[in-house]
Amino acid sequence: MSSFSFARISAVFLKEFIQMRRDRMTFAMMIGLPVMQLIMFGFAINSDPRHLPTALMDRDQSVISRSLVKAVENSTYMDIIERPAREATAEKLMREGLINYILIIPENFSRDLVRAERPQILLVADATDPSAASGALNSIGEIVNFGLRRELSGSLANLVPAPSPVEIVLHRRYNPAGITHYNIVPGLLGIILAMTMSMMTAVAITRENERGTMENLLAMPIKPLEMMIGKIVPYVLIGYAQTAVVLVAGEFIFDIPFIGSAGLLIGVTTLYIIVNLILGFLFSTVARTQMQALQMTFFLLLPQILLSGFMFPFLGMPTWAQMIGEALPATHFMRLVRGIMLKGSSYTDLVADIWPLVLIMILTGSLAMLRFRRTLD
Repeated sequence: MSSFSFARISAVFLKEFIQMRRDRMTFAMMIGLPVMQLIMFGFAINSDPRHLPTALMDRDQSVISRSLVKAVENSTYMDIIERPAREATAEKLMREGLINYILIIPENFSRDLVRAERPQILLVADATDPSAASGALNSIGEIVNFGLRRELSGSLANLVPAPSPVEIVLHRRYNPAGITHYNIVPGLLGIILAMTMSMMTAVAITRENERGTMENLLAMPIKPLEMMIGKIVPYVLIGYAQTAVVLVAGEFIFDIPFIGSAGLLIGVTTLYIIVNLILGFLFSTVARTQMQALQMTFFLLLPQILLSGFMFPFLGMPTWAQMIGEALPATHFMRLVRGIMLKGSSYTDLVADIWPLVLIMILTGSLAMLRFRRTLD
């Protein structure tokens, strides 16, 4: 046999190409992942978030205050979506994660401005994600001065040369120092659980199919629901162990505050763990090999990292990307864990993100049971 043969190389090449064509799921993953990355990084991801939802409390209701509000809206950093009458209402909206900013213009703002008394404007920012809050906080002074420039003319022109005719008070709520790992570490818990829980379940069940041990289980008088529960319960305990590691590290290494209820955190974490385990069980009913199970897990993990608010501000993404993100379990868990740990949110503040997890659990569980019954048949 000669030392080198193009014919043998061509034969192996042809064999691999045919095998690749037959494995349609792997081929789809190879095409789908680059396309998904291109779309998400090209259109959905934004490191300079704009149009973040804002609550406005204009207690002055004057021509000058309206010019100021118009300048804020024209800056594109903030979109005013709520005009609450009370601060408590605005605070509740921020705890629930529905707004990023609260802008308060006090009474007699115009009168004090004309008297050169430097009236105050209060801007409250949800600083749990420092990157989302930094844009408007760094630019608000310039935005306000630009908005008042037209009004400060004529007899009021003497106010323009001053450093600023208005004093802007900034409050960084929930993370006053703007420490990044206050946001990253709680979110990392969601990504770790999403990756490991779905992967372990998918691979464990697919491995039994490959080794033929699933036939022994199917010979037992066991129902599909009992099979799923028996398979996922051991991994729930592993999820608790991973959660404990992250929380202990957050407390003693990163000094992350824990303001909310530990019981509530355990409850929502348990729900999130179960959702991801059921997703892994669903993957195992579709995948024929462990490699395919891993591919499906990573195919779902990528959007959960990029579109859940873990790395980039969720409310700063386009509407279509937010719609996709709302269908991902990690998106809701990010809000839940950050709300409990950093904001001290209660159940009523978090119910809007708890019921979607329950819905995802029911839908994926039902689909997994349906597919598993077909496997039994």
